[in-house]
Amino acid sequence: MTAFAPDSIVLNRKLPLWYQVSQSLRASILSRTPDAPLRLPTEEQLAGHYGVSVLTMRQALKELEDEGLITRHRRRGTFIEPSARRAAPVRLLGSVDAIVAQQSGMTTELLEHGSAPPSAELAAYFPDSDAVATYHRLRSDEKTGEPTNHARNFVRPELAARIDLDDLTRWPMTKVLRDVVGVRISRITDTVEATLADPETARLLKVPLLSPILHYTGVTYDEEGRALDVARIHYRGDRFSFSVTLEAT
Repeated sequence: MTAFAPDSIVLNRKLPLWYQVSQSLRASILSRTPDAPLRLPTEEQLAGHYGVSVLTMRQALKELEDEGLITRHRRRGTFIEPSARRAAPVRLLGSVDAIVAQQSGMTTELLEHGSAPPSAELAAYFPDSDAVATYHRLRSDEKTGEPTNHARNFVRPELAARIDLDDLTRWPMTKVLRDVVGVRISRITDTVEATLADPETARLLKVPLLSPILHYTGVTYDEEGRALDVARIHYRGDRFSFSVTLEAT
């Protein structure tokens, strides 16, 4: 039986190899032609194709199996699932520098700041805090002045005491926490979902009520696994899309 032939990829040693391999193979599977074979090459053959170890290849295949794109049968081999889900979420990995760059390049206005008890949802991120610092900012295109997104940040109070408000009009919160406050960031989790503009968002972003909006939630953690900052950002749906670029070297 002829096996499915995945595309090739140049691996970036700065990112986990299993992740890059799983995403390359995922793209090949979802873009396959209807008459393409469903059987995948063996683990050893795929490892040789991508230039990784069999252990790395096995981890990449496990990711795709968990997503429902492939099924694995002992002695028979690994097969593409014909009815595989095509809208399953993809985990995005990158550097803190990439997050900072993504948030930069806009004019920022600090609308308000203060302190408040964490909501029930936020309390899950700040279980040891009776209050969190709050910041609300509006970002606009530098050239046109058109509002593009508004962001609310919820930050640990001990960190907020060391934040200069002027810095928040110049730099993203991630950069302020890392480079000015001096915290060591271990990871940031990102979630993006579609929603509709509520009255406040419609007014701030100058869009019709209930028009499409991209709602981003980002949680920044330190090396001890504590949440430092929870960011909730509403982006204009007609101005933004989200993509990931993997460096070739």
